[in-house]
Parts: sequence; structure tokens; C-alpha cells
Amino acid sequence: MKIIALPDLHGGTEYLRKIGDDLSAVDLVLLVGDLTNAGSAADAAQVVDGVRQYNSRVLAVPGNWDGSEISTYLSLEGISLHRRSMVVDRIRFLGVGASLPSPAAAPNEITESDFESFLKEASSGVERSLTQILVCHQPPIQTQCDRSWTDMHLGSRAVRAFIEATQPVICFTGHIHEGVGVDRIGNTQVVNPGPLWQGGYAYAEIDSRVVAVEIRHCMEIA
Repeated sequence: MKIIALPDLHGGTEYLRKIGDDLSAVDLVLLVGDLTNAGSAADAAQVVDGVRQYNSRVLAVPGNWDGSEISTYLSLEGISLHRRSMVVDRIRFLGVGASLPSPAAAPNEITESDFESFLKEASSGVERSLTQILVCHQPPIQTQCDRSWTDMHLGSRAVRAFIEATQPVICFTGHIHEGVGVDRIGNTQVVNPGPLWQGGYAYAEIDSRVVAVEIRHCMEIA
């Protein structure tokens, strides 16, 4: 399976055309939270429809700037991974949206206890023989992917503990725009490509294992 993951679009659908050929060539596109900037369901639909112009197979989690209306929209569309899992081509995708509380007081913030509970809910009944991929807007703590511009680690301890215990092959994440990188927790590769409007997006190839995972760059974006 070939996958592109896009965190933190924040409504920037105009940038999708820059990677349209790549979007069309993969098997699945993951929207890893913050589809909007405290927007409406209509704003989220504009993002999802923008991706669907290139690829009809989309799964998503809401970010901290995507409120309850957007979570409901994603669920009604049948593409939400928030607090649940879904099997696509013999790969099980697990997801949790939102973020830890921050000074910005975004509309979709939860606690470490919530992350622990929601990840347990998402993984309930998961068939362990299947290859698993975690889609989580909030990065795990103490990785390159949660490092802020002030060099602080702003990730979640609960997310990291879940990864350490379950070892999905990849965790696609975002939220910390400057925390760009591919890191590792045990056998799990953690990837935060940064926002597409900064030029980055994640690409992966998976079979029963990770064949390739990388951050690609759209050089046309300043």
C-alpha cells in the first residue's frame, strides 16, 4: 500500500494541486488533523473534497483546531479514525485526534488521561496479526516530531506509552509545525512532515512491514 499523510492543512487546499500527481498515484490519503482553523463542517468538506479531486480514498482525524462539528462531519462521511480503527487492504489504521491543552486554547483539546482512554478505545478488539498504523494529531513526547522552535518537547506521554506497548509500524503525526522529521520508538517509525503550506508531506509504502517512509518536499511552495 502506498500512502500520503497530510497534517495541518489549515484550509490550504490551494497547495494540493502542487502534489496532485502524487496524490493520484497512492492507495490512500490520510488527513492528520487541523483540516481547518476553527472552521465549520463546510470548511472541512472543502478540504476533503479538495483531496478527493485526486484520490477518493481518504481517512482523517480532527486536530485541535477542528471542533465537534468537524468531528461529526468526518464520522458522517465514514472517514473518521478518531477513537476507532479501520482495516484497509489488510492494514489496520488506528486514530486519535485533538491535542493536549495549549496557551492558544483551541476548540479541541484533551488531557493525557483522555489520550490513554481514547487510544485504548481505538485499539479495542484489534487483530494483532494485522499490520497496524497509528494516525495521531498529537505527537508522542521525546521525539524529533514533538520538538518546538524553543527546543521543548511538547508531545504526549500517553501516546508514547501506547506506541511503546503496541508498536505500530508507523505513527503519522503533526501538530508541532516545526517538529519535522522521521524518528523511531522501538520498531515504530514516527513521521511529522510539517504542513503542506511549508512544502512537506509524508509518503510511505507498506506491505507486512515498512518498505519506505520519507518526507517529500514540494519545491514550488515558498
